[in-house]
Amino acid sequence: MNDQTAVFFLSLAVVIGMARFCAVGARRLGQPAVVGEIVAGIALGSTLLSDSWGPWRETIPYDEVRPLLGALANVGLALFMFVIGYEMDRTFLRSNGRRALGVAVGSVLLPLVGGCLAAMLYAQEHGPSGGTGFVLFIGVAMSVTAFPVLARILADQGLNRSYIGRIAMGAAAMNDLIAWACLAVVAAFYSSAQSWRMTLVPVYLAAVVLVVRPLVARLLRGRKDGVKDSAGTMLVLVTGLMGTCAAAEWLGIHFIFGAFIFGAITPRESDENRLRVAVMDGLEKSAMQILLPIYFVVAGTRVDLAAFRASHIGSLLVMLFVAVATKMLGAYLGAWLSGMPRSDALPIAVLMNTRGLTEVVILTVGLQLGLIDSQFYSVLVVMAVLTTVMTGPLLGVLRRIEPMNTHAGPAGETVGEGAAPAGGKAPGRRLTFGRPRR
Repeated sequence: MNDQTAVFFLSLAVVIGMARFCAVGARRLGQPAVVGEIVAGIALGSTLLSDSWGPWRETIPYDEVRPLLGALANVGLALFMFVIGYEMDRTFLRSNGRRALGVAVGSVLLPLVGGCLAAMLYAQEHGPSGGTGFVLFIGVAMSVTAFPVLARILADQGLNRSYIGRIAMGAAAMNDLIAWACLAVVAAFYSSAQSWRMTLVPVYLAAVVLVVRPLVARLLRGRKDGVKDSAGTMLVLVTGLMGTCAAAEWLGIHFIFGAFIFGAITPRESDENRLRVAVMDGLEKSAMQILLPIYFVVAGTRVDLAAFRASHIGSLLVMLFVAVATKMLGAYLGAWLSGMPRSDALPIAVLMNTRGLTEVVILTVGLQLGLIDSQFYSVLVVMAVLTTVMTGPLLGVLRRIEPMNTHAGPAGETVGEGAAPAGGKAPGRRLTFGRPRR
């Protein structure tokens, strides 16, 4: 009997079971599932999977199967990033782009500057690759808004089809695009990949847009029967996804960029139901609901609460204050300068402070690239969880202080369920706004 195989399946059962248990608990507390999954990983990393549990680690060598779990988690992350890129509401962004762009720019620039300034206090102690790489990475990490977690919170709060919710989602999509681009630049300079490969990144992007996109569109158009051909559509999408991920990883810019870019360039056919069935039912139900929780539990296991010291608590408070203050102030100023009233700008500022899932992904990339050490990684993961947890309660406080305009657009147009936002068409049943996200 292969002991490593037995340990792998046992570890997988523990991780999935703990993730599900904590996710259900988080939902009952009014929080998104990802908060529970990260907490599950933190709990496991500080107990059963901690080095301090000597008897357990000697009996069941978890370290031997960690790479296998990590590989499964990476597949789930690639599928997730593809769906995020595919789901971007391009029609709404075209018709309301100015306001969404204003919020996005404000919510990126101020946290980026504030994060870099705060990082200078800890660069010498926690920057394995040097102070410059650490400072730049922390600035990028602080500027993130968790696009999918925000969608889930909006659905739970009944704001997913409101004007505020749609502006926040559009701004979060732009925010993440800017953040991914900045992270790609930082990763390119500080990655261990061969430097000459970085010069091929423009060629890679051109090939994805000019070659891969038309090829995928042609293959999808060639499939007429949506029910019988959903497996073929899945094959085209998954094969293209894995290929672009492999190319991005080989170039040294991390596979998540390849997944996101492939999702963004995947064409939407007129027969959108067919593609929806293949992508959502196939990728989400069969892979993401199992593999993605593994990613966040594995990420959470890297957070060792036992290693926290008084100085780390001080660092957590500093970074938490900078993260909340700069993100909310930046988003508020961006909304206000783009012409939005205070009653809309305040809730949008609160919503843009959500970091959760996307923040953990970026932090894990930074840890893998050696831009931050494990101690500061733990500090920032806890910060990401706290900023996500506070979003729901802060929205509740705003609703009690001042009634929130959840339906009317800037000119009084109704943008509730099934109605068109100002300047746009009535929204269809899209995953981003029609189904709760993680």
